[in-house]
Amino acid sequence: MSVIPLPHEPAAPEPEVRAVMSKVFVRGLRLDIEIGAYAHELGRTQPLVIDVELDAPVAGAQGLGDVVNYEKIVKAAKAIAAEGHIDLVETFAERLARACLADPRVTAARVRVEKPHALAPDAEAAGVELTLVKE
Repeated sequence: MSVIPLPHEPAAPEPEVRAVMSKVFVRGLRLDIEIGAYAHELGRTQPLVIDVELDAPVAGAQGLGDVVNYEKIVKAAKAIAAEGHIDLVETFAERLARACLADPRVTAARVRVEKPHALAPDAEAAGVELTLVKE
């Protein structure tokens, strides 16, 4: 945002800035997937609540080709779910983080997966949060 100088003040130069990193995120994605390691969890779907946060530069972006498209995050999560039964939420979270890191602009991926019915009625949810960082 430029500041309009008053008539008696000289215009201040725009400060030099650079984007260190931006966060691209999807929060509260709800998917029903086949997940669980116990016998009573096999052959049925359960809800997951998924949050993804990616470190990726977006400063100076002019169009979709310049940024990490968060719709691709949702598509990746759905594709992993469509592959079939997964025993652990940790496995799901790591697969999704790795899928996000496939974009060369993404330097880190944080994925949080909640399984709302895991400990009902004693707890609201159980799950995992992991972060993978490119070296």
